[in-house]
Amino acid sequence: MTKAALLGQLAQMKDFFDRSTRALEEADSGFAPKEGMFTAAQVVAHVAHTVDWFVQGAFAAGGFDMDFEAMDKAARAVTSLGDAREWMEQACIRTKAAIEANSEQAWAEPLPPGPVMGGHPRFVIFGAMMEHTAHHRGALTVYTRLLGKVPPMPYGDM
Repeated sequence: MTKAALLGQLAQMKDFFDRSTRALEEADSGFAPKEGMFTAAQVVAHVAHTVDWFVQGAFAAGGFDMDFEAMDKAARAVTSLGDAREWMEQACIRTKAAIEANSEQAWAEPLPPGPVMGGHPRFVIFGAMMEHTAHHRGALTVYTRLLGKVPPMPYGDM
């Protein structure tokens, strides 16, 4: 997979996520459909954290960090949608830098052995990031509707 293709996938993922969640406002940060579920801000933080997690795990000698309890705690600490969106922005900037800093050969090398795509080429993390982000933007679409708003079409302005 070329670096241009990876950059394109990253840009598309971010564009779809930003567009489909833009009806959510800072005042919606603390909304959760049910007690104990992530708030809107926490879902966005979780997505951002996972973008970082994929890139870090792809190049870590030990593979992916499997401390999901710590990841959950980090997402739950976020109370502002603005802060969560900034985390997402920075995660995508870091991912773009990682794409550019590593050769196409490095991206084609196998991921470390383990339960998360072990042995597959590193570039497969981009498909997984797209799927994970799509899953959560779908959830945020439900949050948006529960708030009485109309979520925008993620694939283009209509």
